[in-house]
Amino acid sequence: MDLHFLGFLAQTAGDGGLSKEAAKLIGAGLAMGLGAIGPGIGLGVGTLGATQAISRNPDAEGPIRTLMILGLGFAEATAIYALVVSLVILFVG
Repeated sequence: MDLHFLGFLAQTAGDGGLSKEAAKLIGAGLAMGLGAIGPGIGLGVGTLGATQAISRNPDAEGPIRTLMILGLGFAEATAIYALVVSLVILFVG
């Protein structure tokens, strides 16, 4: 893992540590990046299950699609929470 940018940020801080702005940027990036991994996997697994179910029983496409969209919305909500947290870190913290 290449962490040379942390050394660069530490040099630009003046006192040898990370500046508050640099720490906020790193924290917001980690919050959004790590907060999007779970929903991304969940969306893929949910879509896979729905497409497999539709391929096995094409007559049930309507109810399966409705439940899939509802489930994907709930999974996407966690990514939106991560976005809100990263924006709070950037602009409030």
